[in-house]
Parts: sequence; C-alpha cells; structure tokens
Amino acid sequence: MILVLLIMIPLAAGLLAWFSGRFHAKAPFWISFISLLADLVICISVWSGSPSAVIPAATGNRWIMEFNAEWIPQFGINLRFGLDGLSLVLVLLTAFIGLMAVISSWSEIRERTGFFYANLMFIEAGILGVFLSLDLFLFYFCWELMLVPMYFLISIWGHENRAYASVKFFIFTQASGLLMFVSILGLYFAHGQATGIYTFDYNQLLGTRLSTIMSLWLMTGFAIAFAVKLPVVPFHTWLADAHTEAPTAGSIILAGLLLKTGAYGFLRFVLPLFPEVASMLAYPAMIAGTVSILYGASLAFAQTDLKRLVAYTSISHMGFVLIGIFAFNMIAMQGAVIQMVSHAISTGMLFFIAGALQERMHTREISLMGGMWSTAPRMGAAALIFAMASLGLPGMGNFIGEFLVLLGSYAADITITVIATAGLIAATVYSVWFMHVTFFSKAGTVLKFSDFNIREMLVTSVMVLSIIWIGMFPQSLLDISRDSIQRLQQLAKVNNNTAVHVPFEGPAGSRGVNDERP
Repeated sequence: MILVLLIMIPLAAGLLAWFSGRFHAKAPFWISFISLLADLVICISVWSGSPSAVIPAATGNRWIMEFNAEWIPQFGINLRFGLDGLSLVLVLLTAFIGLMAVISSWSEIRERTGFFYANLMFIEAGILGVFLSLDLFLFYFCWELMLVPMYFLISIWGHENRAYASVKFFIFTQASGLLMFVSILGLYFAHGQATGIYTFDYNQLLGTRLSTIMSLWLMTGFAIAFAVKLPVVPFHTWLADAHTEAPTAGSIILAGLLLKTGAYGFLRFVLPLFPEVASMLAYPAMIAGTVSILYGASLAFAQTDLKRLVAYTSISHMGFVLIGIFAFNMIAMQGAVIQMVSHAISTGMLFFIAGALQERMHTREISLMGGMWSTAPRMGAAALIFAMASLGLPGMGNFIGEFLVLLGSYAADITITVIATAGLIAATVYSVWFMHVTFFSKAGTVLKFSDFNIREMLVTSVMVLSIIWIGMFPQSLLDISRDSIQRLQQLAKVNNNTAVHVPFEGPAGSRGVNDERP
C-alpha cells in the first residue's frame, strides 16, 4: 500500500487544504508542507531500506514493489502501480521539488490560499501517478489529473497575460494528450485482437505484435504527447508563456517536474512498447534534441524578461535528455536521468530567485536589475551558483548529466555529438551574460530591497548541497537507476545494423554504468 499512500497523501492534503483555507490563510501551507515532507520521508526510507530494494535484479524481481487491484475489470482496467529504480528517483524528485514549490509560495500567495494549495497538491498527485502507473488507462488518467490544476494555477494566480498563457498551455497539452489516448486505445484493441485478452496492463502490452505501419502510427501519438511536454522544438511554443505568467510555484513545478514526465514517457513507453519504430525515430529525435539545445540557448540570450530567459534554458537543457534517451546505450540514458534531476534542481532554483526578485522589485525586466550584488549579496551568490550549474560547471550535477549524454551519444553519432557540444558554449555565454547584467552591471536602476531571509536561505542551502552532491557523488543515482535503464534498453533492442544503435556500455569495469554483477 506504500505506492497508493504516496499518491493519496497529497490528494487528501489537497482536499484538506482547500477546506482549511476558509478558516486560516496559512493552514493550507502547513498541510501541504507536512504532506510532501511525509512523502519525501517514505521515499527516502524505501531508498535506504535494503540493497535488494535498490537493486531489484538481486532478487530476480524487476520491480521494487507493486500494487494491483481491480478497478473496471470488464474493460481490463486495474489500479496497478509499480516502483523500480527509475521511478524511485523521479518520485523522490517530485516530493523534493514539490516542497520547494510550497515554500516559495509562503509570502507570494495571499488570496484564495486554500484553492491554490489544493491545486498544487493535485498536480503533485498526478505527477506521482504518472511515474508509478503500470496500467495505461490509469497512466492517462493521472496525465490529465496534473494538467487541469496547472491550468487553474496559471489562470488564477498568474501575472499579466495569464489568460492567454493558461489557454495556450491547456490546448497544447490537452490536444497532444488526446492523441496519446487514441494510441493507447489502438494498442488496447490490437493486443486484444492478437491474444483475445483486452487489457491496459503495461507488462502484458509489452511485445504486442504490430505491423510496422500500425506501430508507427501508435507510437506517433505517444511521441507527440511526450515531445510537447519535454518540450522539443517545434512543440515548445507554450513553454515560455506558461513559465513567464505562472506564479513561482507553478514555474518550479513546470520546469522541475512536468517536463520530466515527457522524458519519462519516452523511456518507459515509447522505447519498450515500439522498439523497431523507436529505432527509426532515433536519428530524427537526436537531431531534434540538438536543434532544441542550440535554439533554446540562442533564444535565452535574446530575452529581456528574466523568467522567459530561464524558460528557454529549459528547452536547451532538455535537448540533452532527448539525445541521451535515443542514443540507445547505458551511458547516455543514465546521463539523461542525471540531467533530469540536476535540471530540476538548478532551473527550479533559478525560478525561485526570479520569483523572489519579482516579489521585491515588481518587475521581470533584466535591464532594471543592474548592480544588485551590493543590494542583495546572498541572493547574488545563490544566482551565481545556479547559473554556474546551468552552464555545466564541473562539480555540479548538470556537468555529470551532460558529460555522460555526450560520451554515450558519441558512440551513436559523432556529428550530432559535436554539434550538441556547442550548446555548452552557448550556455556559458547566456549564464555569464545573465549574471553580469543583473548583478554586476551598473546599467540598470539600482533599487534597494531586502536580501534573502532565513526561509529563503534555508531553501537555497538545501538546493546548493543537492546539486553539489549529485556533481560529486553521482554514483548513488547511477546505481539505483542502473537496472531499470538496463531493462528498458534491453526491451528497446533491435537489430544491430540500426545506424544509431551501438552497443556501447562504457569502459570495462566502470561501476554503475556497465557493471554486470548479478
């Protein structure tokens, strides 16, 4: 019941927060904070429970834990959840980033606090359901559950153009989600006609016999939904508007968690369910990832709005994730997982800083922010650390993720890897430019405002320690995700004559990447 509990805690907290907001403005905050802290403690206890819990292959079981109960049995729909190493990393990240989003709302949200925190908790529950679902109907249900509350979060508590941004976000995500649902139904009926068993069960749908044309059409529905959420150029246009107009908590959840559901969908569903056509998609996907890296970086440098700048860096960073997934080898895929976690922390913290600046200065215009280091040195130091993390400074988690992705993708396609490496140079340019213009340059109007307080410094300290810990000790994440990624890679294997499928597992003896221990 632990897996059900992880989802039910934020759901129950959301309802309780909604109700309690009528009696006390801060009660919803504490309810949300305690619920996500409980989820975080549960995840950490599972992680540290035992070696067999971390590496399920040691017990011969592919899942650390499972839950299965009938829901609508006449249609083959079950409440089926499963947790493996990949899911555990992302569930832990969801609780961690969710706590950060809640804390960021302490002073920003003053109206309708109950409904605000209720929507925040419903989004958390939906994201947890996406990472844990092993029934495709349940997966789609949770996918939709996280979209509607985010629409309310942007449209009610957003900034000037919140109506436009929320509608655009909803249209993009809802339309692509419907395409995925059509593909889920197609897979459901194809499996039923082939076997006589109509089910949405993920494990049973693996290996469903499909013609190449049918497989291509069904995969396209999944791929578009995940590409929109990742986001991949040209499906990215909703992102900057949503990030810019969302409240700080919404921007943190969008960058830190919702984008990761797209990457998770490629890993968990596209590669194993459609291995042959996924290999056909690999080269175009790696090209799209490279375009996203360079295009996002160039647009970031051209922005005058601080939140739009950070939003476009997300497109660039997630391009590395897409390349890592479709390089089809362990090093690149594990690098993609490290990049997902590191990006959530670094970009989430940059949005936290942007929200703090907007709350104090009532503007997001970079040109008005010059010379702020003397006014807010603690905020400036935090911005410097996470700007350096964003550009991939060694010792930070982003460096590990990008390095592993490029190392693995080099075996798949040298040209794409070389071009993608230019994204590191572009990241250095916009990160250094951002720090210079906002905190060191005297071009802007130097305004006096309060520096980070104790609450904000506590959040900053935890996030700094987290990004440095991943950069210095990445082996813990590599170990826990290794067997899950290895299994997904095996499910996605096709003929070795596929151009981009090179069985490169790293140098002999590289522990956590190609370790063949039982």
